[in-house]
Amino acid sequence: MPELPEVETTLRGIEPFLTGRKIEEVIVRNPHLRWPIPENLPAIMEGQTVQGVCRRAKYLLISLPGGTVIVHLGMSGNLRIVNRSSMIGKHDHVDIVLDDKKILRYNDTRRFGCILWKEESVEPHKLLAGLGPEPLSDLFNGKLLFARSRGRKVAVKNFVMDGKIVVGVGNIYANEALFASGIRPDQEAGAITLKRYQRLAMNIKEILAIAIEQGGTTLRDFVGGDGKPGYFKQELRVYGRGGEQCYYCNKVLVEIRLGQRTTVFCRKCQR
Repeated sequence: MPELPEVETTLRGIEPFLTGRKIEEVIVRNPHLRWPIPENLPAIMEGQTVQGVCRRAKYLLISLPGGTVIVHLGMSGNLRIVNRSSMIGKHDHVDIVLDDKKILRYNDTRRFGCILWKEESVEPHKLLAGLGPEPLSDLFNGKLLFARSRGRKVAVKNFVMDGKIVVGVGNIYANEALFASGIRPDQEAGAITLKRYQRLAMNIKEILAIAIEQGGTTLRDFVGGDGKPGYFKQELRVYGRGGEQCYYCNKVLVEIRLGQRTTVFCRKCQR
């Protein structure tokens, strides 16, 4: 699944092509995504000029004068800019044709993503309301994690992946940040000290920032907004390496399941 760095990479790839452009046509080839694409969405969008594009958690928000298009990439979705002459693939479900004849194309093999519409303010939308702070913002820090973890018996990995605590810390980056912080992912969130949470928050910020700069993690289905895959996979220290040797102590990395997610850690380096 595309995680926050992949979504941010997509945003940076498509935003320069969209902002200030008029939408000439919206072609919906298959409306049956996770939630059906509104039937009137083409009529709403056509003729409007894109005011801007931003990200909230893993949602891309395309601002128009009459409201906001909410896009989620789901498990396998991607958005890319293509020319009008570009061949249409089997899973190219939606085209947004711009006035310079460029097309924003939504492709989704598994169709777990969504394209929705919200008039006026987008913040109250049920998908966005109640979300925690952005991990790269000043609102996110070790004090926040410490305060919100008191009395919590849930595993710390699941805790930092909770979007109500902080958004966008997905499975890959939770594994990596906990390893960098020397924290076992199955420790109770409420048992971790402020000092360790400060280290964890710092590493979450640093690892996500590096991943964004390197284009996200190369996943089987992910393609960035420029049509190129990400390159952070080469930097992974634990994720996907269960049964292999730890780069630091040479002990075998352990792979377990937490919250139905693959979790990899080092018994010696993480306590």
